[in-house]
Amino acid sequence: MIAAPFDASGLRLAHLIESDGPGGAERVVADLATEFQASGARNVVFLPANGDGWLARQLHGTGVAIEHFRIDQPFSPACARSLAAGFRRHRIDLAHSHEFSMAVYGAWASWLAGVPHVITMHGSRYYAAHLRRRLAMRSAIALSGRTIAVSHPLADHISNDLHVRRSRVETILNGVRPTTRPRSSLRDELRLAPDQRLIVSVGNLYPVKGHQHLIEALGLLAARHPRVHLAISGRGDLADALTARAAALGLSDRLHLLGLRSDVPAVLAAADVFVLPSLSEGLPLALLEAMFAACPIIASDVGDVAVALARGDAGILVQAGNAAALARALDSLLSDRTQARQFGERAFRRAAAEYDIAHMVRRYRAVYDDLLGPGASSKVPHSANTRPASSVPVPD
Repeated sequence: MIAAPFDASGLRLAHLIESDGPGGAERVVADLATEFQASGARNVVFLPANGDGWLARQLHGTGVAIEHFRIDQPFSPACARSLAAGFRRHRIDLAHSHEFSMAVYGAWASWLAGVPHVITMHGSRYYAAHLRRRLAMRSAIALSGRTIAVSHPLADHISNDLHVRRSRVETILNGVRPTTRPRSSLRDELRLAPDQRLIVSVGNLYPVKGHQHLIEALGLLAARHPRVHLAISGRGDLADALTARAAALGLSDRLHLLGLRSDVPAVLAAADVFVLPSLSEGLPLALLEAMFAACPIIASDVGDVAVALARGDAGILVQAGNAAALARALDSLLSDRTQARQFGERAFRRAAAEYDIAHMVRRYRAVYDDLLGPGASSKVPHSANTRPASSVPVPD
């Protein structure tokens, strides 16, 4: 059981997200729900029916309740009504929705049920290119007590995309739970010799994660560092394309696609260098985990990555999508073990000071308390609300 950092007894929270695969936003939902559950609150996580089931499995045995919803059509008043009914059934005090679709439907349902609503956006700007979605998101923000972004650049984007005051969008940085550095068998699994070096990246195999540029960088380093291997933990549609590109560069025996791993700390413990080659991010949990693992880090300068890495003091920042810059940074760390170790030490100290999960949970607790009032969890009315929903726009 997780040690409770505060007393949340009597508080009833709903957490909503439209996906339940192994992503960063889903992990934040799991962490918030379990941390508040351990602190005495009652938590219900609302997940899509017929989803991957990953998030539900993470919550198994924690005491957190699971409910399922369906969005059967782009405009679904039935989904909003069913969520509102779930809020009433569980006597929810406050609902907290993550990412675009549930920001809209969660705000709508909370309005129907008469409970405060919080939005957290993790990086997706799915709404940005479509007028109706932008209107729906603006309405969700208007109906919500707080709108939160996980990085300062993302908060700026939300404000600019939706023409809402910047002061309406707060920032709460992500946090992760520190773990004891585990023994790792990954090098044995990959049959690496003691003199072979290992670059590690963690992230699903989607174009936005930039792994294609990391493979290009490895190709540029192939002659100078013939004993270097690359392992990528994650799943996704680009597995075949990445494998084919590695083969074309003569790197087939040096690229290892690990698939989805439940032992990410052990994967990181095997790394000589961790690389985050993403083209876009908010504040990725994989980066924070690598910092807590004291990995030497090279990362794209996107989102709040530069903030996390203290503007380059705790890791090397490179231009997103620039394989040559990645290769130069990798050459620097692979050639200088002392420099690499110092970067890893500074990354760990930075993570411990700023990105422990306890900091994130305290900040969200302050938001909840501000909306509910001190001790308000036992006083919030759980009345049925029959407000019409016709004025609330939803996504197409």
